[in-house]
Amino acid sequence: MEIDAALAGRLVAAQFPQWADLPIRPVAEGGWDNRTFHLGEDMAVRLPSAARYAAQVEKEQRWLPSLAPHLPLAIPEPLAMGAPGEGYRWPWSVYRWIEGRTATVELIDDLPRFATGLGEFLTALQRIDATDGPPAGPHSFWRGGPLGAYDAETHQAIAVLGQRIDAAAATEVWEAALSSAWSAPPVWVHGDIAAGNLLVTGGRLSAVIDFGCSAVGDPACDLAIAWTFFEGESRAAFRAALPLDAGAWARGRGWTLWKALIVLAALPGANPQGADQCRRIIDDLVADHRLASAARGP
Repeated sequence: MEIDAALAGRLVAAQFPQWADLPIRPVAEGGWDNRTFHLGEDMAVRLPSAARYAAQVEKEQRWLPSLAPHLPLAIPEPLAMGAPGEGYRWPWSVYRWIEGRTATVELIDDLPRFATGLGEFLTALQRIDATDGPPAGPHSFWRGGPLGAYDAETHQAIAVLGQRIDAAAATEVWEAALSSAWSAPPVWVHGDIAAGNLLVTGGRLSAVIDFGCSAVGDPACDLAIAWTFFEGESRAAFRAALPLDAGAWARGRGWTLWKALIVLAALPGANPQGADQCRRIIDDLVADHRLASAARGP
């Protein structure tokens, strides 16, 4: 459906009249799962773009205030939860605005330090009491759950791609990921640690946003950024900041592989820049898997 600033303004005026006179405008870099708008200078309106994202609203409203005091970086602060109305069918949120720019390598002063900071943030998140937290499920798109949820889709993507990738090597990475499981008590996971959900201020990591895929379970899903954004020294720094075993990193490679495969399989003959990035990620995962296998020995 059409979700624009005019709709956001009508919803705010109808449900939160104390903010009705504040200007509303789209943010510079919006997301796919939600449409976000500035509300005045200090707030943001966030509207799910489809029914499958709607369950995330109440989850964030319930849990973000509990997580925030235990974390070393800013995270979204819910101020109000809106109800369906004005032709819009789902709940929605008003948040306090967080200053910062979406992370890019060019904006970051020291990428290994940035990687360490992110690893320390995730370690702090994993240490928060997960009792009664939301287990992995459709609301998190199975982030925090077993990789097997995407086994059929991964094999389908490998088959579709055929000779465009090293299918045998990709399958080896995937099977290695499936061969381990998280055996410790469930921990909090963000669920979508990607550059688009990291904010930079003054060249440093300053905030982590969009907890829509958060859950309690296996933290391996939060490791994908090791291959999608970091490399070399920064990847090593990220790994060193996280107290996770080899099995978790194998599953992290699996989560990253699944996403790269399904994106690449959907891009034949289109968006060559995206396709090239996916191929690079897949090749990097294969190389990293082989290094890990060699380190373990026969």
